[in-house]
Amino acid sequence: MRLQGKVAIVTGGGSGIGRATSLAFASEGAKVVVADVVPEAGEETVKMIRDADGEALFVKADVSRADQVKAMVDRTVEDFGRLDCAANNAGISPSPISTSRCPEESWDKVIAINLTGVFLCMKFELPRMLKSGGGSIVNTASMVGLVGDGGHPAYAASKHGVVGLTKTTAIQYGKTGIRVNAVCPGVIRTPMSEKSFAENPELRAQSIGMAPMDRFAEADEVAHVIVWLCTSEASFITGHALPVDGGYVIR
Repeated sequence: MRLQGKVAIVTGGGSGIGRATSLAFASEGAKVVVADVVPEAGEETVKMIRDADGEALFVKADVSRADQVKAMVDRTVEDFGRLDCAANNAGISPSPISTSRCPEESWDKVIAINLTGVFLCMKFELPRMLKSGGGSIVNTASMVGLVGDGGHPAYAASKHGVVGLTKTTAIQYGKTGIRVNAVCPGVIRTPMSEKSFAENPELRAQSIGMAPMDRFAEADEVAHVIVWLCTSEASFITGHALPVDGGYVIR
């Protein structure tokens, strides 16, 4: 129960890494605000936490909308009194396409959710954490936020942006007791990745072979890293973009 008495927000908490992270926070004693654009999925995560005797509430939030992000953070403090941890995890991944063929609408949507969404979350989380005396933010980037990617220009750009934004914010808030890190997952077995594999079956075999560990990760394996970064065991770690990728980026 390393986070007993703490309060955490998880965006994209209705499925995949977000759901696993919400459950992991709750298992460590944190009160969890599960945010998602799909109420049924978010409420299901909340039910799972409550069924395990944890405390949680659901907030519908589109992270690309400043008013909804502010309302999410305000609701957290109104109901639970403080904010200590945040996993800014909500994101989307479009189908592979070349840069010259990428529609502007697709580019704008990916950047709005994956990058602007992380910015907006931190914009409203940071002042609340300052009032709580400190905290820890973990942003979900990607292994393609550290290296190039041949098929997803907007996604790669957004995740590189998350890494840069994470490092910059960590510098700004280093003296305040707020730590800011990012995780950079490889290929994770989630509903989003399974959808991509269904659209392109050859991608499954290619993806497995990309990492030296020669397998997909489970969402729990990323969630446990996110939660660890929010505990006192990671108290001297900030501004780090941590690959959780089975060794992909070391090739």
